[in-house]
Amino acid sequence: MAERSILHMDLDTFFVSCERLTDRRLEGKPILIGGVSDRGVVASCSYEARKFGIHSAMPMKLARQLCPEAIVIKGNASTYSKKSEEVTEIIREWVPLFEKTSIDEFYIDLSGMDRFFNGFKLASELREKIIDGTGLPISFGLSENKTVSKVATGEAKPNNKLKVDHGFEKIFLSPLAVNKIPMVGEKTYQSLRDLGIRKIMTIQQMPVELMEKVFGKNGVTIWEKANGIDRSPVVPYSERKSISTERTFDRDTIDVIKLKGILLAMTENLAFQLRRGQKLTSCVTVKVRYSDFNTHTLQSRIPYTSADHMLIPTVLNLFNRLYNKRLLVRLIGVRFSHLVNGGYQINLFEDATEMINLYQAMDKVRDKYGDRTVMRAAGIEAKTISRFNPFKGEPPPLLPNRRM
Repeated sequence: MAERSILHMDLDTFFVSCERLTDRRLEGKPILIGGVSDRGVVASCSYEARKFGIHSAMPMKLARQLCPEAIVIKGNASTYSKKSEEVTEIIREWVPLFEKTSIDEFYIDLSGMDRFFNGFKLASELREKIIDGTGLPISFGLSENKTVSKVATGEAKPNNKLKVDHGFEKIFLSPLAVNKIPMVGEKTYQSLRDLGIRKIMTIQQMPVELMEKVFGKNGVTIWEKANGIDRSPVVPYSERKSISTERTFDRDTIDVIKLKGILLAMTENLAFQLRRGQKLTSCVTVKVRYSDFNTHTLQSRIPYTSADHMLIPTVLNLFNRLYNKRLLVRLIGVRFSHLVNGGYQINLFEDATEMINLYQAMDKVRDKYGDRTVMRAAGIEAKTISRFNPFKGEPPPLLPNRRM
């Protein structure tokens, strides 16, 4: 098998770095970005703040207690989305294949390019191009697979680079703490510590059967990652990926309450599919077809999100701008596009921990029992089909053109 070369790039403390571009007085100071009230949460923090034990998703009240002198900024999600797109465009111009896994993180496949270019030199030049073009600090790790490269990026930070040569993956990983392995969260980390496992080298010395017995299938994955084994490919990134749904009515209607209720239910369901598929959208489109078959669409670019309460107002606002009260409506539709991979992420700049917990609880119920088990009353009349994940090659979560 040909030797692979996978580059992982991560913008350092991305939100903080964006704020420092507009206000140089923030340089070198502990910065907290997120909900400014005590009920808010930390979306991002500077390295200076991390020294006090602060981390992302921590309640803002606790973060302020740990570092009273920290500067708290609500943040501007629109600015962060714009800067992310600037970085994406630079990468798109430089490399043939890349995967954007979040607003500030990228994988790039440089396999085979060593025949024409030095991969590490190319990665270094790309990094400098991004720094010069955007003013943002960025770190990278380069190795033969995604896992090792991601860990290498973490070790290279802040604002640096690190290459792990082929055949040295296990040696590089062995002295590191087990929570450096991607996918090892707080609960798994604690379970490993309870077993006396603190360093990756301990997992490397264990038989894979033992890890499987204790952790199931995840144990096998953790063992493979600890041994520097990762066969996952870089998935080509495309701005045009989208999910959508439409409703065609048997009888054309001007019942605006009904129309808005169905739009709300469609948006709510698609937002659930985004979160279940670990996706974020930055473009919302609403479609209206009238009884004379004239069709109109209107779209809006928004900060990356997968939150109902961010998407529903956008959809209803687009509908209000499109809707002609003098005409009967035959069809309505909603589309989310410009999707990127992203973990569970709602608007951390404004939402309290209670809101995050509520979304997680609702999604857990919906995933187990169906999307209609938890829904807003305004959308109760809409008929939806759930339990399908559109990002796993399954049928669409909502049937297009389903008649009402």
